[in-house]
Amino acid sequence: MGLFQKAPTTPEELEQCHPLQIPPDEVLEFDEKTWYQRAYRGEHVPQLTVRALIMGSILGFFLAFTNLYVGLKTGWHLGVAITACILSYSIWSGLQNLGLAKSPMTILENNCMQSTASAAGYSTGGTMVSAIPALLMLTVTLENPGGTHIELWVLAAWTFLLAMLGVFLAIPMKRNMINQERLKFPSGTAAAVTLQSLYSEGKEAGRKAKALFLAGIVGLATPLVKDLSFLKKVAEDGTAQMHALIPGYSKIFDWLPPIHANGKSYAPSDFTMKMENGFLMVAAGALVGLRIAIYMAIGGVLLVFWVGPMALEAEWTNPAGDLVTAATHPGKAWKEIGVWIGAPIMVSSGLLSFLLQWKTIARAFTGFGKGGGKEDELVAKTEVPSSWFFTGAGFAGLLVVFLAYQYFEVPLHMGALAVVLTFMLALVACRATGESDITPTGAMGKIMQLSYGVLVPKNATANLMTAGITAGAAGASADLLNDLKSGYLLGANPRRQFVAQFLGIFTGTLATVIGFRILIPDASVLMGEDPAFPAPAAAQWKAVADVFVIGFENLHPMARQGIFYGLIAGAVMVLAEKILPKYRKWLPSATGMGLGFILPFQYPWAMFLGALAAYLFHKANEEQAHRYVVPLASGIIAGESIMGVIVAGLNSSVFAG
Repeated sequence: MGLFQKAPTTPEELEQCHPLQIPPDEVLEFDEKTWYQRAYRGEHVPQLTVRALIMGSILGFFLAFTNLYVGLKTGWHLGVAITACILSYSIWSGLQNLGLAKSPMTILENNCMQSTASAAGYSTGGTMVSAIPALLMLTVTLENPGGTHIELWVLAAWTFLLAMLGVFLAIPMKRNMINQERLKFPSGTAAAVTLQSLYSEGKEAGRKAKALFLAGIVGLATPLVKDLSFLKKVAEDGTAQMHALIPGYSKIFDWLPPIHANGKSYAPSDFTMKMENGFLMVAAGALVGLRIAIYMAIGGVLLVFWVGPMALEAEWTNPAGDLVTAATHPGKAWKEIGVWIGAPIMVSSGLLSFLLQWKTIARAFTGFGKGGGKEDELVAKTEVPSSWFFTGAGFAGLLVVFLAYQYFEVPLHMGALAVVLTFMLALVACRATGESDITPTGAMGKIMQLSYGVLVPKNATANLMTAGITAGAAGASADLLNDLKSGYLLGANPRRQFVAQFLGIFTGTLATVIGFRILIPDASVLMGEDPAFPAPAAAQWKAVADVFVIGFENLHPMARQGIFYGLIAGAVMVLAEKILPKYRKWLPSATGMGLGFILPFQYPWAMFLGALAAYLFHKANEEQAHRYVVPLASGIIAGESIMGVIVAGLNSSVFAG
C-alpha cells in the first residue's frame, strides 16, 4: 500500500470522499470488526495528500507559536486540533472561491491536516515551557545574569527527538486503547464531531470561521498597540527609551488602601495587582472555565494581602550568617515565596489525583500488549506495524540517551532508565487522557524529578532533563492517540494518519525553537520583577530541582512551611473532590489556587474576567455561547500569540536602541 495519495479532482472522485454517514457518537460504540465493516473508508479514499500536509504544516507552524506563547505566560498547553480544523476548512474554501484551489479539501484530508498541525502545534512544545526555561534560570549567576542558552542545534535535536520518541511509543497502545477498549479520548472525539459538522452544516461552519477570523484580527492588533516599542522618549536623565503606544498594564487597583509591611506602605500595584491591557489572558480564561479562574484570583489575592506582606517581614539568618527575608520586594513575592506554596499544592494534587486513578494505572499495564487475537490481512495492512515502533522508538531513544549524557550531565545508564520509565509513564498518561481528557504530564515529570533527585542527587540539570524526557514524550504520545481517535471515528486509515502526525514534528520543532529564542533572549524575561513570561511550569520544575540541590535545610523557614502547608492543602482539595464528587463545582480547585500563588496577579485577574464573561454568555444564550466562545477565544489567542512573537523579534532587533 502506497502511503501518499493524489488529491481528488473529478466529481466521481469527490463523491467517493463524502463524509461518513454514521455520526461519530455511533461509531464510538463499534467494536473493531464492526468498524472495519461499516466505518472504515478503505485504503483508496484520499487522505494523506500533499496539500493536506502543506496546509497542516503551515497552520501547525503558526499554532506552535500560540502554544509556546501561552505556555510561557500561564503554564497551560492548549489543544490546537479544533482551531486547525476550522482554519483549514475556511481558508481552503476561500481559496476555492477565488479560483486558486481546484477542488474542496475532503474530510479525511482535513483530518490528516489536523494531525500534522496538532503534532507541530502541540507535541513539540512541552519541555519548551517547563524543563528548558527552568534550566536557563538555573544557569543565572551574578556574573552571568542572563543565564546561558543551550546550543541551538542541541535544543532543536532534543525537541525533535522527544516528540519522535513519544509518537513512536504510542504505536503499541493504539489498537488496544482505541480499537478494542474504545476509550473516548474526549478531545479527539470533539475534533471528529467538529469536522463532521463543518462538512454537513455549511452555514454553521461559516459563522464559526467568521468569528474566529474577526477575533484573530483583534488579537493581531493588540501587541502592535501595547508591546511594539517604536516610540522614542527621552527620560529625565537624558537617556532615550523606547515605548509602545499604551502601557502593558494599568494600575486600576491603586485606589484600594495601601498594604503595610516591614514599616512601609505599598500600593497594590507594587504586588503586581494590575490590569493586563490585552485580551490573550482573558481569552484563555474563557477556555479554562470559571471554577479554576475563581481560585486563581483567590490565590492571587491571598498572596497580595496576606502571604506577601508576611514574607517581607519574615527575617532569618541563613547558614552564611546573612539576615534575609522570605521576600525581598513586593513585586517578587509571587516567585520568592508564592512558588513555595503554589508549586507544592499542584505537585501533591497532581500526584495524588494520579495515584487515585489506580484502576486506570492497573488497566494500562494489564491491557498493554493485548492485540485482540490473530490479525487478519486487512488489519495488518491498515494499522501501524510493530516494526515501526521498534525502529523509531529505538532510534529516538538511543539519541535521547546520547544527548542527555553529552550535554545534560545524565549518566548513560540513567538516561537509558529514563527512556524505559518514560514508556511506562506514557502508557499511563495515554490511558488517563483516553478516560478523562487530562494528560498528567506535570505529574509524570514530578515523579521523574523525585526519582532522579534520589538517583542523581545534587544534579539539577539531570533532574530537569530526565523529567523533560518523560513530560515531552508522554505529551506527544497522548496527542497522537487523540488524533488517531478522531480519524478512527471518521473512518480514516491509521497508518497514513500516523505518517501525517510524524511529519508535523519537523515544522513544530522549527517553530518552537525559533519562537523560544525570540521570546526568551535571556533569563531576564523569565525572572525579572515583572517578567514578560513568568513561565509557571518552569518555576515549579526549578523549585523541585532546587530542593534537591541546595538542600531543604538551606531554604528560608517560611518557604519550608509553605511547602508543608502547600502539600497538605493540595492533597485535601483532591480528597474533597473524591469524597464529594457531586459538589465538585463548589469545591476549591487545587490547580487554580496553585497557579494563583505562582503567577503575577494581573494574569489570574484577566483569566477570571474571561471566565466570568464566558459563564455569563452561557447563562444568557446557551446556544450562541456554545457556537462562539471557543472560536472567539481561539482566534484572540492565535492572533495575539503569533503577533506577540513577531513583535518580540522586532523589539530585540529593529527597535532595540
